[in-house]
Amino acid sequence: MTLHPQAGEPADPSTLIDVDKLVAAYHDEAPDPGDSAQRVAFGTAGHRGSSDQRSFNDAHVAAMAAAVARYRHRQGVDGPLFLGRDTHALSGPAERTAREVLSAAGVEVVVDSQDRPVPTPAVSHAILSHNRGNDNGRADGVVLTPSHNPPGDGGFKYNPPHGGPADVEATGWIESEANGLLGEADRLPREPIDGARAGRYDFVAAYVNALPQVIDVDAIRASGLRLGVDPLGGATLDVWRAVGERLGVAVELVNERVDPAFAFMRRDHDGALRMDCSSPFAMAGVVAAAGHYDLGFGNDPDGDRHGIVAGGNLMRPNDYLAVAIAELFGGLRRWRPHVAVGKTVVSSSMIDAVAADLGRRLVEVPVGFKWFVEGLSDGTHGFAGEESAGASLLRRDGSPWTTDKDGVVLCLLAAEIAARSGRDPAAAYTGLTAAFGTPVSARVDVAASREQRRALKELSADAVTAGELAGEPITTVLSRAPGNGEPIGGLKVVVEGGWFAARPSGTEDVYKLYAESWRGHDHLQRLVDEASEVVTAALAQAGA
Repeated sequence: MTLHPQAGEPADPSTLIDVDKLVAAYHDEAPDPGDSAQRVAFGTAGHRGSSDQRSFNDAHVAAMAAAVARYRHRQGVDGPLFLGRDTHALSGPAERTAREVLSAAGVEVVVDSQDRPVPTPAVSHAILSHNRGNDNGRADGVVLTPSHNPPGDGGFKYNPPHGGPADVEATGWIESEANGLLGEADRLPREPIDGARAGRYDFVAAYVNALPQVIDVDAIRASGLRLGVDPLGGATLDVWRAVGERLGVAVELVNERVDPAFAFMRRDHDGALRMDCSSPFAMAGVVAAAGHYDLGFGNDPDGDRHGIVAGGNLMRPNDYLAVAIAELFGGLRRWRPHVAVGKTVVSSSMIDAVAADLGRRLVEVPVGFKWFVEGLSDGTHGFAGEESAGASLLRRDGSPWTTDKDGVVLCLLAAEIAARSGRDPAAAYTGLTAAFGTPVSARVDVAASREQRRALKELSADAVTAGELAGEPITTVLSRAPGNGEPIGGLKVVVEGGWFAARPSGTEDVYKLYAESWRGHDHLQRLVDEASEVVTAALAQAGA
């Protein structure tokens, strides 16, 4: 990875977004439905774009809201729709558009009782809480967020009644319907907010009051651990305040600023402002303050990701996931023997080693948290996590908590681990490496044409003809995830000492190459170098 010379440094004021101009473009600019770059496109976490690029404007949100209203009617979803948003500049205007269109379509929209930003896990929790034994119709939700994306972006994601990210069938239908409405979005019926009736719900109180059901808050409180938290200007700010005030946990907010330009952020690896709590560059401010706290935490703007600062450094997401699994299944919880561990195909194989040592079934799925929804819903996945710092877990009694990623709970779990074991998660990971070894990993972008990206997404395992990788025989080639048989949208190739996976980018002319080695950095470099050769040969075999 090539680092920007100012990575980790405070933002340059001259590079900040012009919030007023961005919001004006949201209202004034209209997309061209004939331009693929300006149409609605649901990725793994909804539609994202920017108003100045005509990819996230009033027309997009109106069309998506109308499509959601039609979709829920088709599915017989007749309860309230919980509406949340983060602190990006475009999320507020998008909330207004969505409320107007949804209300006009007869949807009972429920918003925060104090008009605060609402994080993704609080929306998922609200949906599940409503639908648990409630006869007053099934609820679903929408969160207006582009997650950790730069300040100029906006986003829209839909959570069906199961509370988690919508599956491909749902997002495909909504995307198609929204694009059919995009050119006539200005004619869609709207009910002005001033006259629209919206239900009110205290998302923060409902979520925070229930946290002891999933985390041993008593142990954290009794430990006296000092927790430093930076919400990175996002929707978890009021949640963390309430954790301190309502639950009596020693939380100190490292940063309480909320600014749609995110002027307080540190530059990410490429110099951009990106509220990525798994990036040591974006989290440089929290790391710098690590000496003042026993543990430091960060969340992205919609609160579905976690950043854990322990031992003076930001933990790699894969390392913390392995620790969380080892501690939860190793004694913190008494879940039933059949309860499994969920991971994605590009997550660390340290998780495989931990699960095998614990005698727990491992369910390996494609990238995307939607693949964990069923297991978290029926209680067969005790923990489910992905390499990009997103995870959730069951309540302490083994029942569902959230079916979407929950950054707050994963941070509090780190505090519970430290409180109950007497060592922080970084020290716990050192214990894992002493037992199993130390994997090293890399992720790089490799140039690929649109045709090659399309071919890579459709490749079968048979396209790999190589028998050896980095000096070892290839033991497994996957184009479908072993946990559920679904396509991984690329390839994963495994040898005894490591693996690589290749997945095409959905927006750039590159594919993402993930690699991990148990034999050190030289072996890792061989994996990376030879992986691109294997992929090139497989694409040629497929005629791309």
